[in-house]
Amino acid sequence: MSDDQARTGRCNCGAVTFRTTGPLREVVACHCSQCRRQSGLYFAATNVPDDNIEITGEANITWYQASDVAKRGFCTTCGSALFWKHQADKHISVLAGAFDQPTGLAITKHIFCADKGDFYEITDGLPQYEKGSAGILVAE
Repeated sequence: MSDDQARTGRCNCGAVTFRTTGPLREVVACHCSQCRRQSGLYFAATNVPDDNIEITGEANITWYQASDVAKRGFCTTCGSALFWKHQADKHISVLAGAFDQPTGLAITKHIFCADKGDFYEITDGLPQYEKGSAGILVAE
């Protein structure tokens, strides 16, 4: 989706920082129950090849094994949700809100809409999928 520019980001306290290079996938909003419970709403994440991200402060990341096939990374100090990683993928999902602005990113679709919270509506006109969508590796 995006150009080849480098982007930077961090957790809320700065104990974990990262730098990505190369194109990023479009941002996907995931409304699954795990994302909703961890964030209070939904995850909006892009992804980047594992070789195109440099993470500083990795000792400050706690990885939570959220399913048999995927884990979630967050800052141990401030609790910021930062990453989602499927064990079969050579990409890491990065939460869009963790990037420094301007990001140049945009949400293009919503997945796991059947699980979304009952306290909000999705009204942006973007495609909505009951579960995952083609080309998006998920943990079901």
